[in-house]
Amino acid sequence: MNFDRKDLSHDTLLNFYKAIVWPRLIEEKMLVLLRQGRIGKWFSGIGQEAIAVGSTLAMQPDEFILPMHRNLGVFTTRNIPLFNLMAQWQGKAAGFTKGRDRSFHFGTQHYKIVGMISHLGPQMAVATGIALADVLAGRKKATLVFTGEGATSEGDFHEAINVAAVWNLPVIFLIENNGYALSTTTAEQYKCENLIDKAKGYGIEGRQIDGNNLLEVYHTINEIATEIRENPRPVLIECMTFRRRGHEEASGVKYVPPHLFEIWKAKDPVTCFEQFLLDEKILQPSWVSYTFNEFVPKIEAEIEKALNEPAIIPDIQTELDDMYMPHKPVVENSDNASIPKRYMDAVSDAMRLSMRKYPNLVLMGQDIADYGGVFKITDGFMNEFGKARVRNTPLCESAIIGAGLGLSINGYKSVIEMQFADFVSVGFNQIVNNLAKSHYRWGQNADVVIRMPAGAGTGAGPFHSQSNEAWFTKTPGLKVVYPSTPADAKGLLMSAIDDPNPVIYFEHKYLYRTLTDEVPEGDYYVEIGKAKTVREGTDVTIITYGLGVHWALEYANKYPDISIDLIDLRSLQPWDKETAMASVKKTGRALILHEDTLTCGFGAEISATLTEHCFNYLDAPIMRCAGLDTAIPMDAGLEKQFLANSRLEEVMERLLRY
Repeated sequence: MNFDRKDLSHDTLLNFYKAIVWPRLIEEKMLVLLRQGRIGKWFSGIGQEAIAVGSTLAMQPDEFILPMHRNLGVFTTRNIPLFNLMAQWQGKAAGFTKGRDRSFHFGTQHYKIVGMISHLGPQMAVATGIALADVLAGRKKATLVFTGEGATSEGDFHEAINVAAVWNLPVIFLIENNGYALSTTTAEQYKCENLIDKAKGYGIEGRQIDGNNLLEVYHTINEIATEIRENPRPVLIECMTFRRRGHEEASGVKYVPPHLFEIWKAKDPVTCFEQFLLDEKILQPSWVSYTFNEFVPKIEAEIEKALNEPAIIPDIQTELDDMYMPHKPVVENSDNASIPKRYMDAVSDAMRLSMRKYPNLVLMGQDIADYGGVFKITDGFMNEFGKARVRNTPLCESAIIGAGLGLSINGYKSVIEMQFADFVSVGFNQIVNNLAKSHYRWGQNADVVIRMPAGAGTGAGPFHSQSNEAWFTKTPGLKVVYPSTPADAKGLLMSAIDDPNPVIYFEHKYLYRTLTDEVPEGDYYVEIGKAKTVREGTDVTIITYGLGVHWALEYANKYPDISIDLIDLRSLQPWDKETAMASVKKTGRALILHEDTLTCGFGAEISATLTEHCFNYLDAPIMRCAGLDTAIPMDAGLEKQFLANSRLEEVMERLLRY
């Protein structure tokens, strides 16, 4: 192995040596503890330390790094105390996730590290959002994100690199090619000769380097990071290395040909670098044992201290409270005059005012800039706020949602438009596993609003007409709102943007141009989680939201002799149980109306709650009126048959007759 020190001093090289020995000795101790049964799981990076240590040494301390399972050297080189790391691995309070996640599944703003989730690929998109925030803020910074050769098969790999390339973002995408994704070999993982060949397809630079050569890794990353700080662009690096232990220790290595261990043992990054320093007379033989004798007692002491920490005492309220970042909503509005606005114009008004209020707010979506969006919600926005903040995106929902989280990590807000709510399915993982869980896992909020043009009534068929709110209402960490009026569309969107938590904002596209109503001028907020009593009555309660509110009003106007208490939930997560229960206790009868399918639609949760808490007040069974349990058809007659309002009179008649 050829080490080129270039202009590095003796002292610097000795510090590099200590930096690479430290994680190796910790790893060896962890394997002992594993055999002793004192820890339960370990992902070993033995033999790969040069990549984590060398690249981290090359990055500036305030630049973000997004590591993987086997990158202990990132954490130790960033000088995270071993006590805290061990507490994290053992699920103790002194760790970074309060016992809620394991190993390196955590982040820390203090050390500028963003940990992975088990799905591997999504963190690459998060890196693009972090880098975008730096570019927008005029900060000359680089971002480093790790991935394995296995994760290059995931769509997130393609999406993230493509976005970074199109937007010229200063991201170093580093592939640790260690030969195996658990037991799957590279021959079963990709067809190209080298993963670095993929760089050409994205129109970016790519380099393949010896991942076991500490100095080659350091110099390469240092050179690239220095360049892209001044001239932002992404670069793809493939570090060739070998996984000398199992995927995790329990999986073993029987599937690996034995001769590979001998080949790569000779390329051990610690011993090879140590021998180079000895040969160059930079390191004295006696210093080797001195370093080990210095480090080992520290490791023992820090680990024992963490192991002796008391277990976390579970507390239900703490767990519930930590799902969301604390937020005091705006509940007071100025006494502004109201003027008639269409539903779609109210949505636009909320975003325009929020863009003026928050200079760090970025809009992202397909065709939203010059074109103004397919529904023209952002028409004219680019002229006022510029393309940097009103960003056309490639067709890659997962990467853009991940970028939204990255923006939040680095001090920005974002509103992401799904062209149609149906398309969110290809970004689902980022929402339910990254956005929703980040605050609970490591205290990082996701200041992201996802706009969801949803619903039927336009004959758009199964892929443009779904009401998919129930996909998200069961996911803790998300807030879900669904306004039915122009005023609420404005007020809930401004509240969603103000809220530092992730909000899924449904807007019914049938109402865009068909509904006009009075909307307050200027800043206007509707508190998330508060229902509205649209009209008061004593015979029956209808609980609904979105387009269902207008179906219910049509029914009420048609049957004025029936005294209806009409509740518009407005928010589905959290939802206003108190208002709904108070109404049902008053009327004794409840009908739950929504556009989504009947089975497992959100109405099922409302019904269960009312049955549990209002049973003694009921004069009839709670009834639901919802869409058919089919996909949404295109034909006008079939669509009408699908929608709940075609059965509303029948269901209400049964309820009142009971």
